[in-house]
This record gives sequence, C-alpha cells and structure tokens, in this order.
Amino acid sequence: MNILITGSSSGIGMQLARDYLAGANTVYCCGRNTASLKSLIHDFPDFAQILCFDTADRIDCSERLEELPALDLVILNAGTCEYINAANFDSELYERVVKTNLIGTANCLEFLIPKLKPGGSLAIMGSSSCYLPLPRAEAYGASKAAIEYLSKTLSISLKPSGIHVSHIAPGFVETPLTALNNFPMPMSVSVKFASKKIRSGLSKKKSEIHFPISFTWILKAIRLCPFGVQKLLIEKLFRSSGPTLNPG
Repeated sequence: MNILITGSSSGIGMQLARDYLAGANTVYCCGRNTASLKSLIHDFPDFAQILCFDTADRIDCSERLEELPALDLVILNAGTCEYINAANFDSELYERVVKTNLIGTANCLEFLIPKLKPGGSLAIMGSSSCYLPLPRAEAYGASKAAIEYLSKTLSISLKPSGIHVSHIAPGFVETPLTALNNFPMPMSVSVKFASKKIRSGLSKKKSEIHFPISFTWILKAIRLCPFGVQKLLIEKLFRSSGPTLNPG
C-alpha cells in the first residue's frame, strides 16, 4: 500500500510508520523533525519516504503534498497540546493549539483527499478528551471535539466517493507529549499498543477506533448523563486525581 502519516517524528505517528514500513508498505512519513524522520530512512531504506513540513502552513502543505502519487491510506496524526488557565485566558495559546490540531488537519485534507484512491481510507487522530469537558483542556479538548465532528461529517460526505473515514480517539498514550504531564494518567498504554489497535481498526474499516476500552467506555457512559451530572462526576474525579486530566 501507499500510506501517508503526518506527525511521524515521534509518538504514535512514529510507531505507526515503523509498523507499516515493517509490512513492506511505502510510507510517506511527514513531520517537522528532520533528524527523527531520517531514522526511518535509515531503518527502512526501500520503503520510507520523508516529507518535512509544518501542517499548519497551507503553502508548505501545498508544496509537499500536491505532487504525491495516489494513496491507499492517509493518517492525519499531527497535533499538539497546551493547557489553559481559564482565569487568565490566553487567546494566543488557544490559537496555537487550534491552528495545529484543526487548521493543520484541514490544510492536509485539502491536498490529500484528491490523492485517495476509491476504496481508500482516511483516518483522523482525535482524543477521548472529546467525550467530556475537562479542566484546562479548553483549547485541546475543543480542537479534538471539532475533529470528532469533522471526521463524522466527512465519513458521510466522502462515502459516495468510496473513501472510508475513521475517527481515532485514544486515551492516555505514553508519548513524548504526554511525558510532559504532571498528573496521573489512568490506564495509560504504550505506543506499540496504540499502533496495534489503530492498525487493527483500520484494517476492519471501523468508523471509530477508541482505546483502551476500559477507559473510553467510562467516558462514553458519563457523556450520556445530563450535563449537571457530568459536572459533578468530573469535579469529583479531579478532586481525587489531580489538577487536570487530558487524554490523547
């Protein structure tokens, strides 16, 4: 298969790239860290292709993506996380997070949807934080809630074109990004576990891939409650587990 993965420099994206490359697929590994991407060329010289660019820069996306061949699978994984102090709301921080997580995804969609073969698949990385409003996640959670909506609408809109769309909503995954968290991460999983779950879900053409299910089903169950009940449960959770809880 011809596969493109954004955010391949580290974390889930890097592990997905390695696992697909190990299966003798041609993988276009996209990211901003050239040195990290070159490690994929070193380990998989026959199958890895690297594209170094910033997904939040539309012109950069255009220059790197327009000349690509037809693709079987696109995984839009690039993202970032910063926390908000609501009492001193930082609009520049908010813009940075939304620009990377949402606008960067939109930039890639503009140039990559036309590259997908009929019968191909598009996967967009969200977060299980989209299921509930979580403290300090005003920027990250909002961007991932928008990703959930975007993924679901695209799954309807692109179906006539023969393109399948999957929304990926992981819980806590042990990556360089979550390593910066200074709070407990219940039921966290490794990037190898995450990659296995994602690849399995994509091979089965699942519309939603969420894991670990022991964690995500709890969030989904709370999501069904009236908002007043959600608030009480979330407040209780954060009084016992720390200042914030931001999966994905």
